[in-house]
Amino acid sequence: MQSRVLYLPRAVKQLVVIALDLVLALFATWLAYTLRLDALHWPSGAQWWVYVLAPLLSIPIFIRFGLYRAIFRYTGQAALQATGLAVFIYGCILTGILLWMQWPMVPRSLGVLQPLIFLFLVGASRAFARFWLADQGHTSAQVGGRLLIYGAGTAGVQTAAALRMSQQYALLGFIDDDPTKVGRSLNGVPVFAPKEVPQVVVQQGVTDILLALPSATRDRRNAILDSLRPLPVHIRTLPGLSDLASGRVTVQDFRELDLEDLLGRDPVPPDTALLARELASQVVLVSGAGGSIGGELTRQIVLQRPRQLLLLDHNEFGLYSIHQELQGICAANRLHVELIPLLGSVANPARLSAIFEAYRPATVYHAAAYKHVPLVEGNPGEGILNNVFGTLNTARAAMASGARRFVLISTDKAVRPTNVMGASKRMAELVLQALALQQSATCFTMVRFGNVLGSSGSVVPLFRRQLADGGPLTVTHAEVTRYFMTIPEAAQLVLQAGAMAAGGDVFVLDMGEPVKIIDLARRMVELSGLRVRDADHPDGDIEITVTGLRPGEKLYEELLIGDQPEPTAHARIMKAHEACLSWDALQPHLQALRLGAEQADLVAIKSVLQTCVQGYGDALHGHDMRHNLPVLHCQPH
Repeated sequence: MQSRVLYLPRAVKQLVVIALDLVLALFATWLAYTLRLDALHWPSGAQWWVYVLAPLLSIPIFIRFGLYRAIFRYTGQAALQATGLAVFIYGCILTGILLWMQWPMVPRSLGVLQPLIFLFLVGASRAFARFWLADQGHTSAQVGGRLLIYGAGTAGVQTAAALRMSQQYALLGFIDDDPTKVGRSLNGVPVFAPKEVPQVVVQQGVTDILLALPSATRDRRNAILDSLRPLPVHIRTLPGLSDLASGRVTVQDFRELDLEDLLGRDPVPPDTALLARELASQVVLVSGAGGSIGGELTRQIVLQRPRQLLLLDHNEFGLYSIHQELQGICAANRLHVELIPLLGSVANPARLSAIFEAYRPATVYHAAAYKHVPLVEGNPGEGILNNVFGTLNTARAAMASGARRFVLISTDKAVRPTNVMGASKRMAELVLQALALQQSATCFTMVRFGNVLGSSGSVVPLFRRQLADGGPLTVTHAEVTRYFMTIPEAAQLVLQAGAMAAGGDVFVLDMGEPVKIIDLARRMVELSGLRVRDADHPDGDIEITVTGLRPGEKLYEELLIGDQPEPTAHARIMKAHEACLSWDALQPHLQALRLGAEQADLVAIKSVLQTCVQGYGDALHGHDMRHNLPVLHCQPH
């Protein structure tokens, strides 16, 4: 019955409500006469005028106040206030007419009594419709799951109201550590203490726990997650405070745990002064703008109000998508930024020269690169042409057009690399360091960070897909560890470090302790309400399989080649002191590397990389091939 009512045409539902209010107005009039005259009433004479006036006055006033535009099952305090005001105005008009007309056998007090009864009847009808249409009944537990909400604050109460509307979950209770709330109930839903949760989960068959703690600190969230991990429940979260401020919480807002929850540490806070430096009212270019890091860079940059933001990418769909998204950000924040999408490859120097000559960007963020280790290992020539010579092409175009700053997005895999991708990124760093020694007009800098959670090809999206497929989760080695950061952290680091650069600098982020990949996999399984299947738990749900290290993969990543990094103006950003080569020393090796890449000569490619990149030769042959090269210590101009 509820479904049939809900799917009636909007106009039909409005006519039904108007007809109901008309009947209620007439009934309220009859009841007011009956109560006032202390006898069952049958109208006669002038008394009929009140029966005529009641619907003629009330219905137009209700229409004027928009009461028939409201959706009953979402009726809230604002709608009830509007109803009360409409009935008050209606009562004033009715009372005025009765005092003016002085009809015989029509009590003047009817102008107060009838609107009060009418208000009660209308309010009761709205309340009944709301609870009848939103009633979860017995179907809610079948449609969704059996849910506890962690947090009995405003966000938790809003969520409970959304659940009542959605009919997707059976809400069994709240969890809160506030002793004034524990043991009580909110709208008929009990509040449990955290220590009671394991027992409640078992006794009531809880399937899901939702974290409704948008303002909780990272330490508190981590403590809560650690306490819930042993339980066979799926843990999800609500958006942050800024998202909740936009409107009413809905079930569609429920999402998997934040990447920060998986990271296990607080994201590095940005320095807003550093973020804005060199960006406001400037022309800024981002290469690789359609990728994960490049896209986040553009989102951060556009908020700093550059004059023009140039989006360069060779992927048409990626470029289209980020351009559309940035247009929405500009419209929502009333930002007057000219967004210019530019199709082109960094491997095409003619196209780069034309772009830089036409727009003359002041700051360049170079995020265009091939970054997937196995793919580059299998296609080394293309990786070198894109990562090394694409960087050189872009840097030369930037210098020729008079760009003030050029920031390369690098990686921890450039430190003593065991794969072509990491070695190609270190070669790109060496190119910029050599150019920085050669001239001072363009400030070249490099920003090196670890794995980015949530980026394309990263391990977290892979694990989530494998979880959705029922497993197994694949880990290349039980001892593999990585440094992790979030995409916004990575982009903010690039912008802040670029603003601090003096020329030839290599910046790294203090990312805390590295994380074991197998521990991350276990954490994701357990927080999904499942158990890992292993020798100790053969009846578990999801298996974690060790597949073996891929070609060129390291067990451990490093952020520094040298020692004793120098602190900077940002407490979590450090400056590395890395040895480099002069342009004259590097140039012949670049010529040999280009020839090897163009001819897909793997031996020639690896020979140059072993000669120029510290650690690459060590990894393959057990010794350093660079002893005959004139190594310099790069000093900023």
